Amino acid sequence: MQLVKTPRDNLLRPLQIVSGIVERRHTLPILANLLIRKQGKDVSFLSTDLELQITTTTDHGVGADEVATTVAARKLLDILRNMPDADVSLALSDKRLTVQAGKSRFQLQTLAADEFPIVAQANDYAASFELPQKVFRQLLGMVHFAMAQQDIRYYLNGMLLVVDGQKIEAVATDGHRLAYCNIKIEGAEFARQEVIIPRKTILELQRLLEDVEDPLQIDVAPSQVKFRFADVELVSKLVEGKFPDFTRVIPTGYNKSFTISREELHRSLQRAAIVTSDNFKGVRFLVSENLLKISANNTQNEEALEEIEIDYTGESVDIGFNVTYLLDVLSNLKVEQVTVSLGDANSSALITLPDNDKFKYVVMPMRI
Repeated sequence: MQLVKTPRDNLLRPLQIVSGIVERRHTLPILANLLIRKQGKDVSFLSTDLELQITTTTDHGVGADEVATTVAARKLLDILRNMPDADVSLALSDKRLTVQAGKSRFQLQTLAADEFPIVAQANDYAASFELPQKVFRQLLGMVHFAMAQQDIRYYLNGMLLVVDGQKIEAVATDGHRLAYCNIKIEGAEFARQEVIIPRKTILELQRLLEDVEDPLQIDVAPSQVKFRFADVELVSKLVEGKFPDFTRVIPTGYNKSFTISREELHRSLQRAAIVTSDNFKGVRFLVSENLLKISANNTQNEEALEEIEIDYTGESVDIGFNVTYLLDVLSNLKVEQVTVSLGDANSSALITLPDNDKFKYVVMPMRI
């Protein structure tokens, strides 16, 4: 039974979309597969890791039949990538999927569709709203780098999303630094909702969302969040747990601050980082009148010193930081200047954008 016949690229894109979450090793062999469902001309491709589920739909089906099967996701994707640029057909016969283009022909083993574990979707969503894809993608880009990775405090391995009235706040922290950003959506008003979206989901959204004005629909439930855009639906379970009170972490009232070129500071830190070691990534900031000195050294008595002229008058500050945390934020910000605010040598630094209160980045000091 023929399922699909279409130019190769029409199949390649949906398969690339759903294959991103398929892990190479699974306790359940069927999780290495994707679910193909055909209803007349509509053909959907679905993958899941039991926590996250992605579905995309095309209209390249052949015939009016309804059929479903599962096949190895990465194997099918690799075959299509290497197929000649011609019409590709998928056909199902005797529990095997035949993939054919020109004189190339493959037969792949399938597993029954009714064995495929589909994530049950929530019946009721506490908040639903729509905004341009690029707006939400930019919001993620401002905070995602501060998420923890495999932290024993599992609630840090993701991003906090707060929907409150017309404001959406995104917060990420690994306990050493914290990134915060907010946006406003017009024409909607929601009761406060706080959910923690898993790290893998955030990274997939960054991969799939585009810098376009096309709409993104977000539905938030107590234990699940759903994203719909273009021909893609992404459903994710939420991280259970209580996220730290970020409002208490963000310092206020600092009076030692200066505005500096983001690129100049970034380049200086990149150069200073060269002499740091894998075990010790510390750099030292010495802020004095109209001058910022950045220094680093290592156990081989090698040293780096960078000097940047700044517009600053006030008390001198001598403070150390993990250079990786500073490079992360400067790499992800797409602005010309940043404002650095300091307390004392034992207080966190606050990085903000000039004339913009929507973004805040807090980084803990480091003893040098």
